[in-house]
Amino acid sequence: MHVSHLTLHDFRSYASVDVELGPGVTAFVGRNGQGKTNLVEAVDYLSRLSSHRVASDAPLVRAGAEKAVVRAAVVRDGRTAVLEVEINPGRSNRARVNRSPLPRARELVGLVRTVVFSPEDLTLVKGDPSDRRRFLDDLLVLRAPRLAGVRSDYDRVLKQRNSLLKTIGAARRGSSSQEAALATLAVWDENLARTGAELLAARLDLVERLAPYVGKAYETVARGAGRDDARIAYRPSFELGEARDAAGLAERLLAEVERRRGDEIDRGISLVGPHRDDLLLTLAHGGGEQELPVKGYASHGESWSFALALRLASYDLLRADGDDPILVLDDVFAELDAERRAQLAELVADAEQVLVTAAVGADVPEALAGARFTVAGGEVRRDG
Repeated sequence: MHVSHLTLHDFRSYASVDVELGPGVTAFVGRNGQGKTNLVEAVDYLSRLSSHRVASDAPLVRAGAEKAVVRAAVVRDGRTAVLEVEINPGRSNRARVNRSPLPRARELVGLVRTVVFSPEDLTLVKGDPSDRRRFLDDLLVLRAPRLAGVRSDYDRVLKQRNSLLKTIGAARRGSSSQEAALATLAVWDENLARTGAELLAARLDLVERLAPYVGKAYETVARGAGRDDARIAYRPSFELGEARDAAGLAERLLAEVERRRGDEIDRGISLVGPHRDDLLLTLAHGGGEQELPVKGYASHGESWSFALALRLASYDLLRADGDDPILVLDDVFAELDAERRAQLAELVADAEQVLVTAAVGADVPEALAGARFTVAGGEVRRDG
């Protein structure tokens, strides 16, 4: 899979730009603030309908414009499809495939797959649980696009339930309004358990499949590491028991919600469910006898190696599914020492398509020699 042509209209800093691409390595080189990252961000946006840099769509639209358009010709198994998304902040986005509108923009998700390495990856290790949940869910949706709907449904249920909990907490105890709200809450409890259990079951399965790839990747990028040194485990917000399928997890989640109902009403927020879970990252120390969380215990180098391992593991898992995702290396080499820089370059050099951004050409390792564009003053010019 690779992008053969990228067109942007009013996306970030670009009023309009067209770039011819091809398989292999393509590097975009330019000083900070010139727009090189905007190009690879657009490719990644087509993959997930979200940015790896910002949480909302508004910053993606050029100042003064009402909407942005990202269009790419994607080649897969020798066949080309033109994917397009119209970004409308505050309104529904629109998507097309070969100029035919899709019923919902999210149906575009997964038609092109990307794995992005960026300086922000360190938050996977050092950041909040929400960063790790987003990492898991983004990978889930790439592997099974229908889960985008499940995640959206869960977020909607959670928002409605939290609003209802606040209403119940504010109502006078024993009043008719509170009794009616409590009856309604039972319906939202069931919705939360149903959608939450489906998302939870998918995450548990993903972590089990991803774990061996993480160990293998960490062994490759960390000096002197063994395959069993880096470990990941899913940490739920309630006791799962033996439940692993969606039906069993729904029963456990509903029971825990009912048990915590008093606390939730007092605080006006849902305290149980996938939105409270975390991905536990640990490293073995002392010859494997001691296992410590990466956050708070790992050195800066170990943290970077673990972050790289998570991305490499994602790439390997997607390849094992039968696809060769587009790799995006966004300004990541400037953050790595020479040894890790060379190791990462060697590991990804055989990908079908690698898109690299760098402030200076010397930051791009020799192993990733290929097409090069200079990005400056709003223009993208191919070198040579």
